[in-house]
Amino acid sequence: MAVSSLSKMTVPLASDQSASTQGLLMPKLKYRFRVMFENFGSPGEPVTELTKQVMDFSRPTVTFEQIDLPIYNSTIKLAGKHSWGDVSVNLRDDAGANVQRLVGEQLQKQLDFMEQASASSGIDYKFQTLLEILDGGNGTHTPNVLETWELYGCYLSSTDYSDVNYGTNDPVTIQLTIRYDNALQTPTGSGIGASVTRTLGTVITG
Repeated sequence: MAVSSLSKMTVPLASDQSASTQGLLMPKLKYRFRVMFENFGSPGEPVTELTKQVMDFSRPTVTFEQIDLPIYNSTIKLAGKHSWGDVSVNLRDDAGANVQRLVGEQLQKQLDFMEQASASSGIDYKFQTLLEILDGGNGTHTPNVLETWELYGCYLSSTDYSDVNYGTNDPVTIQLTIRYDNALQTPTGSGIGASVTRTLGTVITG
């Protein structure tokens, strides 16, 4: 049948690497996701309104500093300390001020702007962010989680309440920039955070 040609719509591989009828793997889709926040804003207050009002979210980035070892006729490069890049999230600001209130409460935890009093330690204001990429299920068909990012030690490094404009039909938004200490991918065994055997060479060399 002609439909069998669909199994050939991918990059051809050597015969010892893959079956000739493998076909293309289904990609994860950018618009199938949800973002959840834990310990955000006032203690004990539900933050589900934030999840419903998320417009977009950037996945984490990690960068390793470079260590240069100059030698005879060349330079050896080693991986140094790593750092996690900031993530951003855009939220629709609702008419009931739910999003605005939650964001304000989180900022007040970091610094009381009225009294000019700061939090005494990081544990007093840091929160956890959870990004889940879903498979499209909904309603009676529970969505399956294809990928999870857990961001630990989060705080708001900047908040942009955006603009208002007579010439557009766009909703009012609030853009948050989140800085964090560490990020892991779950389930365990998949991606960052997976258990990998630590390699120790018999010869200590760069």
